[in-house]
Amino acid sequence: MSVTDPKPAESFGFKYIKYEKKNGRATVTFNRPDVLNAVCGDTLVELNAAFQDASWDDDIAVLVLTGAGDRAFCTGADVKEQAEEFVGRPGKYWKWMGLFCEAHERLRNIGKPTIARLNGMVVGGGNEFNMSCDLAIAADDIIIRQVGAARGSVAAAGATQFLPLIVGDRRAREILFLCEEIPAKKALEWGLVNEVVPRAQLDAAVDRMVTKLANKLPGCIRYAKQQLNFWRDLSWHLTIGHARDWLSINNLSPEVAEGMQAFVEKRPVDYEKMRREMK
Repeated sequence: MSVTDPKPAESFGFKYIKYEKKNGRATVTFNRPDVLNAVCGDTLVELNAAFQDASWDDDIAVLVLTGAGDRAFCTGADVKEQAEEFVGRPGKYWKWMGLFCEAHERLRNIGKPTIARLNGMVVGGGNEFNMSCDLAIAADDIIIRQVGAARGSVAAAGATQFLPLIVGDRRAREILFLCEEIPAKKALEWGLVNEVVPRAQLDAAVDRMVTKLANKLPGCIRYAKQQLNFWRDLSWHLTIGHARDWLSINNLSPEVAEGMQAFVEKRPVDYEKMRREMK
């Protein structure tokens, strides 16, 4: 691909995302509605290609990130894939985590304003994609939730770094430790989203925001975004390397095996068993 000649969106032949470019807007859609738009390794490869293309295309002023269907924006990592492919295999997980980190870095440093169009549940790594966008507009019936501490992981690819900056330290700890659902109204009060609208008005609200952002000077927006990213970039680069290694090694832990297996078997996690085994 030439830097000066980005490819047409339809030429990528993506399977796990949809990618559309029209009227100065790039729209990237998580396209796995059958698994609530959970992210597999191939999804991350496609996201990286789309984010790079949108960054290079000078005709694109704004990127919108959303999910297919109306049930989920993104529910984070595909736990079934994780359970089958990565538990007990740190090397394989390390490679997957590298793609995940790359996707967030490309999205955060895309050089253009980005909007998360939250059309359904926003869970785990899905909320990290939400926070890697500059702005977020949510339907009024969605929920946001982090689940790592209940499923054998740590939300160390954005949530542990960015939540304290967005909602404050105490609320960040509440979100990450308790793993409880945050309704759209509370998400707005806490600053996790910029606007909440009835579901039927979601597209109109996103259109209005896209138009406002497109009618700004691109170079000034790009540099303002770079300046605003300072604390996020600092916290990210100080933590993400060892987080990637720790999370990879943690795939050998019985906590991960139990958390993933419970999800696959659709049963509660046996937390007491984990406490007994760790004595």
